[in-house]
Amino acid sequence: MADNSKTEDTVRFLRTCPIMRIFDEAKAREFYLGFLGMHLDWEARFTPDAPLYAQISRAGLILHLSEHHGDATPGSTVFVSTEDVRAYQRELAARPYRHYNPSVETMPWGLEMSVTDPFGNRLRFTEQRSSRQTVMEDEN
Repeated sequence: MADNSKTEDTVRFLRTCPIMRIFDEAKAREFYLGFLGMHLDWEARFTPDAPLYAQISRAGLILHLSEHHGDATPGSTVFVSTEDVRAYQRELAARPYRHYNPSVETMPWGLEMSVTDPFGNRLRFTEQRSSRQTVMEDEN
C-alpha cells in the first residue's frame, strides 16, 4: 500500500450510497418502506413501464433501489453503523411483517442485527463498541 501521508489530500468523499438490486417493486416497498420504516425520497423511470430506480432514506441512511439489470449484484451485504440497534429491533418486531423477525446478536465488535431483503441482499445494522470498551473487556 502506498504511503500518502505526506501529501495533502484535497479529495473529499461526501457520501456513500449503496445500490440494492431488486426484482419486484411491490415486495421492495413492503420490505424497505413498510418493514424497515424507510421513506421514499424519489423514484425515476425512463418510461412508465421502465424498471424502477429509487432513493429511500431514514435517519441518515440512504439507499438506492434498482430494477435495472447490471446496476448491482443480488446477495450483497451493506454494513450500517447504527445507534441503539436494540430499539430498532424492538420497532421491527412490533411490525406485522410475516417474513422476518430479526434478533440482535452480541459480536466481538458490538451489537448486530442482520436482515435480508426479499432479493437476497443483507443489511447489517451494527452498534460498534468503542475500541476502549473492547480493550477493557479483553483485559477482564
